[in-house]
Amino acid sequence: MKIVGCDFHPKWQQVAVFDAETGEIGEHKLKNGDGEAERFYRDLAAPALVGLEACGDSQWFVDLLQRLGHEVWIEDAAQIRASYVRKQKTDRRDAGHILRLLMQKRFPRLWAPSAAERDLRQLLIHRHKLVEIRTRVKNGLQHLALNRGFQKQARLWSVRGRAFLKELPLVGWTARRRQDLLELLAELDRQVEELDQSDRGSKRLLKQSARRRSRPVFSHHLVTANTHRAKRSAHTHAG
Repeated sequence: MKIVGCDFHPKWQQVAVFDAETGEIGEHKLKNGDGEAERFYRDLAAPALVGLEACGDSQWFVDLLQRLGHEVWIEDAAQIRASYVRKQKTDRRDAGHILRLLMQKRFPRLWAPSAAERDLRQLLIHRHKLVEIRTRVKNGLQHLALNRGFQKQARLWSVRGRAFLKELPLVGWTARRRQDLLELLAELDRQVEELDQSDRGSKRLLKQSARRRSRPVFSHHLVTANTHRAKRSAHTHAG
């Protein structure tokens, strides 16, 4: 079996590879865009263990490794930084450090969602973005009503409230804006309702996955955010 420490970058990656049979360690710098990295992992006897830091734009790479039969471990970048003895960093040293943690069984592995769970998250993100757009549309319609001296608040979105909006005496581009906003609102309501039907099942699955994971980490964004907060907190206490 081979163990790979990978310092991943969007355009290329630095890897350190340990061969358990020979005890040898090799180093490679691989380009991602020209297929060099894919060829390397296709030629690598499966299953190999590949460790890399949680980072953005790497999902295609994780999917590739899993399709090829390799085991992928994602690590907590904040804990990796904390485990460094020397502060000076290079790509070769990073790959070697990841490999060393894997070999010593000190790799700070994160829970990783399944492909189905990742897809359901996209549903939730998509719904959230649509609701944000719908809120801006509603704010625009409320503004039109307020400019005419009417304060209906949530009642504006009832059947009677929307009929009232249509009957407001508006002219020119103001009337055109009202028409476009009402059409947008109706379409957004339809899309959000459609997503709500699927959202019920997705929430159940995400709750189940939350109980299974060993660490409360959903993505590298949360890891990064926690790291930044920790740095700010340490700076505040030091001051």
